[in-house]
Amino acid sequence: MNSAAQAPQRALPKAPRQALTDSGLPYGLPDFRLLASADYEPLIEAGLAEYRAEINKVVANPEPPTLANTLSALETSGQLFARAMAAFHNLVWSNATSEIEAANARIAPKVANFRSEMLTNVALYERLLALANSIGGPDDAQYLLERRLAEMRRAGVALTGKDREKLHQLDQRIAELEAQFGRQLLAASNAGAILITDETELAGLSDDAKATLAAAATAHDQTGWLIRLELSTHQPIIKSLQNRDLRRRIQAASEARGREGETSTLATISELARLRAERAQLLGFENHAAYVASGSVSKTTARIDELLEQVDAPAIRSAERERTKLTAALRQDLQDPTAELQASDWQHYAEQLHKAELDWHEAELRPYLEFNRVLQDGVFYAANKLYGLRFSPRPDLSGYHPDVVVYEVFPEVVSAGSTDDGGPNAGAGLGLILYDPYTRPTKRGGAWMNALIPQSHLLGNKPVVVQNLNIAKPAPGQPTLLTWSQVTTMFHEFGHALHGLLSDVYYPTQSGTAVPRDFVEYPSQVNEMWALDPQVISNYAKHHQTGQTIPDSLVAKLKDAAPYGEIFGTAEMAGAVALDQAWHRLKPDQVPPPEGIAQFEQHALQAAGLDYPPIPPRYRTSYYNHIWTSGYSAAYYAYLYSEMFDADTEQWYHENGGLSRENGERFRRAVLARGMTRDPVESFEALRGRPVNVEPLLKRRGLN
Repeated sequence: MNSAAQAPQRALPKAPRQALTDSGLPYGLPDFRLLASADYEPLIEAGLAEYRAEINKVVANPEPPTLANTLSALETSGQLFARAMAAFHNLVWSNATSEIEAANARIAPKVANFRSEMLTNVALYERLLALANSIGGPDDAQYLLERRLAEMRRAGVALTGKDREKLHQLDQRIAELEAQFGRQLLAASNAGAILITDETELAGLSDDAKATLAAAATAHDQTGWLIRLELSTHQPIIKSLQNRDLRRRIQAASEARGREGETSTLATISELARLRAERAQLLGFENHAAYVASGSVSKTTARIDELLEQVDAPAIRSAERERTKLTAALRQDLQDPTAELQASDWQHYAEQLHKAELDWHEAELRPYLEFNRVLQDGVFYAANKLYGLRFSPRPDLSGYHPDVVVYEVFPEVVSAGSTDDGGPNAGAGLGLILYDPYTRPTKRGGAWMNALIPQSHLLGNKPVVVQNLNIAKPAPGQPTLLTWSQVTTMFHEFGHALHGLLSDVYYPTQSGTAVPRDFVEYPSQVNEMWALDPQVISNYAKHHQTGQTIPDSLVAKLKDAAPYGEIFGTAEMAGAVALDQAWHRLKPDQVPPPEGIAQFEQHALQAAGLDYPPIPPRYRTSYYNHIWTSGYSAAYYAYLYSEMFDADTEQWYHENGGLSRENGERFRRAVLARGMTRDPVESFEALRGRPVNVEPLLKRRGLN
């Protein structure tokens, strides 16, 4: 370790540290009431200093390496740092005040420098290698050792001299740029919101949808109706809006994010892509995509390409067939035989076509999709039927924002009325989930799960996980009514939460979602299937005023409409995957300057056969949050790759009777509980009894 790089540490007040690591609250939940924004930076700096000292102690141990004095010692090191970073990172994403953003700009390069130091620590590598050569311990310990050694080799532990110093510089600057992109995108998204002052422009929206937009305007001290942009290119509100000019304005605002002015992300992106390419070559890889694939389930970019070849061209062929029908609907509506379908028209006329062919409109669903009922009687209900889990609100516990609701999670054998109030690890409960549903100016777009405290038998930790959504908050006293997309997102993200909550591992770095990107989406995608399960949907989809259960006829129409959305969804995802791979297969001297990014993007889509203006990529370069700041660089393909396992598993559920405790228990034992204790593909094969089959995916998406 480079101890010279350590900055002097000031003494910490007792209260913030205790609030974070020894709060006395159930499951070790941080006491957010006692933590101010200014506390996190000194906590992280102190945590870094302690972590360095603990690693140095492991390396300097004169005794031969053992599981206890080396592997377990490493796994128990850095607990202040881990707790502080988990809590802080959650705030960066969910409540990024100016103070938090400024702190992140300072913290990110320091953390990157530390991680680079740790992964290239030759003495640590040699001690781990000696242990691996002598070990006869449990399989999970052996696998963890293999992964740690492989990660250090991939990260450049063999580099020396100037190359090692260059690597540290690259890692630090890359971290700075990733944090910078996040700040710029948040500002660009807020700036892109559209204020409507003439209610007639909102024709097609339901009264409750308009009320939600009015509440958003009020929350931003504006008068009218405020349309805030969602993270993706497509904005769901377009489906209902009849005003074509407004649809065009929304589409244009969505695609313009980050392209110019003070919130432009282009210079950041250009430098970031170039530095990632430089780092990959320094580490001995052809490009950044090859570097990422080497540590993933896919292993190589060639295997990624094999999947994409089965998706890209068929997706556009399917889209072309649908475009013919949608163009006819557009021309009839406009009474213009020459009108051409635009990106801002596709989903609107798809909705109209579905209404005509299936006699339904997605807006008919909203009265039956009230948020709390979907959560309690849908998401939680399915988890109970599959895994025996029960969820009890804990109003006595505080989250990091007033919108957050805390739930305690119990296994089947514990009565729902029990509570765990005997200390951080006492009681029979399973863990906690902090649910944060609403959008706000300080929250980044999209939806995600993260762990504040990962499960670990070594540390005696039970899991504490966070769920973040971006649902528009209604006016006071009004219900939160959802779109069907938001419902499936809730089930999807809860699949990640279950991966964390049902983890059953010894070492913390193998816990829950600590699996490669191209496998981590698998359990969450599987959980989406329960949104439409007859038993589940009849339990949660009830009219928010009358309590009437959703009619079977409406559910049938929803199922019939599902294939229509697959065509659009597949094409826009394929475009986004193509952009990600194109950016991250460049050599350093091939990365375009900011002014050349638009042309590069178009050429990349053309090369993939995906330059299809009616369906733009799900994310364009300038606001591609996943790949520039969310850890999915060269890995957005992970959603499709994971879906191979998901579609095959959905078929398994249907073959074995669907929603049942027996099936849930088999899935829990084979996949959710195992985390990264073995090759994730082995977890899938333990469930399915064979390698994954791509055919269920192709069938689901209409590509076969």
